[in-house]
Amino acid sequence: MRPGDVLELLRDGRPWTRAQLAEATGLSRSTVRARIEVLQQLGLVTPYGDGVSTGGRRPALLALNPAGWVVAGVDVGATHVHAVLGDLAGQVLQEARVDMEVAEGPEAVLGWVTDAVTSMLERQRRGLAELAAVGLGLPGPVEHSTGRPNNPPIMPGWDRYDVPGALQRTLPVPVLVDNDVNIMALGEQQVHLPHVSDLVFIKVATGIGAGIISGGALQRGDRGTAGDLGHVRVSRGTGVMCRCGNEGCLEAVAAGPALADRLREAGVPARTSQDVVDLVRGGDRTAVQVVREGGRDIGEVVASLVNIVNPAVVVIGGRLAEAGEHLLAGIREVVYRRSLPLATQHLRVMPSGAGAEVGVRGALAMATGHALSPSAIEQASQRLGGGVAAGA
Repeated sequence: MRPGDVLELLRDGRPWTRAQLAEATGLSRSTVRARIEVLQQLGLVTPYGDGVSTGGRRPALLALNPAGWVVAGVDVGATHVHAVLGDLAGQVLQEARVDMEVAEGPEAVLGWVTDAVTSMLERQRRGLAELAAVGLGLPGPVEHSTGRPNNPPIMPGWDRYDVPGALQRTLPVPVLVDNDVNIMALGEQQVHLPHVSDLVFIKVATGIGAGIISGGALQRGDRGTAGDLGHVRVSRGTGVMCRCGNEGCLEAVAAGPALADRLREAGVPARTSQDVVDLVRGGDRTAVQVVREGGRDIGEVVASLVNIVNPAVVVIGGRLAEAGEHLLAGIREVVYRRSLPLATQHLRVMPSGAGAEVGVRGALAMATGHALSPSAIEQASQRLGGGVAAGA
């Protein structure tokens, strides 16, 4: 068992004695001592006072040191970039945000990201050696194993671009890249639903997609397209062309631009998803009806997803979720009517509790998960010269 495997136990947030670690791992106390020594040299474990005595000297307690390293999380949206620097417990230490079109291209966007992360490190008086990983979300399909966007529809110039390589020229650490709705699912779980191991996060904005966490693990699929709900055919989409070239896609009838088009056809001025949200919040009856009907369309696809994946929670996020209960009511109406009774017996369909921070918090969680993985700790310990202790 490696130092990273011992650290996995310490990540539960409570202090442990060396004897408890030995009992939990089955290792001898001398081996546990060697593992802890490596982790302390890495700055990842710190004393936490004394435990309860069982007759002799009180045993020393040990805990994860959240300040030992820092990680960066970045949420790249269609029109914004949001970056944060956080500790190993997920606490945000510094943040930066800019309005920027992803269509400006990878050089401009990633140039801003490297400058922002470098600046946040300087403000926290942390060196590059203390940065353990960077997590980044993009608004399009991503090949997670390489971090390269895969034919993203709203990201000209990004297809197959080496995102990790570009960032690593300035930030020489592991860079993990995923699509935005996957990191939203991670962020929602991290911030609001830490004890839920089966959940679906659905982003409803310019497009519609789902991040699926099943059995505690994010499901990306073979090519990273798992959860692409926006291009599932729906009954009301007959004759409606989608930007993907197919007819009848959910996105073509229920995403923000489609709802804005319907409002304009009805004589209500609306151009963007935010216009739709503002009209609903202002009590416009036509907007309320259009959004609720869009919710029913989404519910048609979500009902099938619930039958297949059987989540405990379906979370609705994205710009159109800001329209509130009208969208959710339409979704719930169809999901509870068309999904199997057993699948909906305890199902919750709810708005995002993490709000606008959900994407960047998910990127931070992705970076932290990698930085504290047993394999990453093993590599760090070998760089320290701790490889001998790790194999003891």
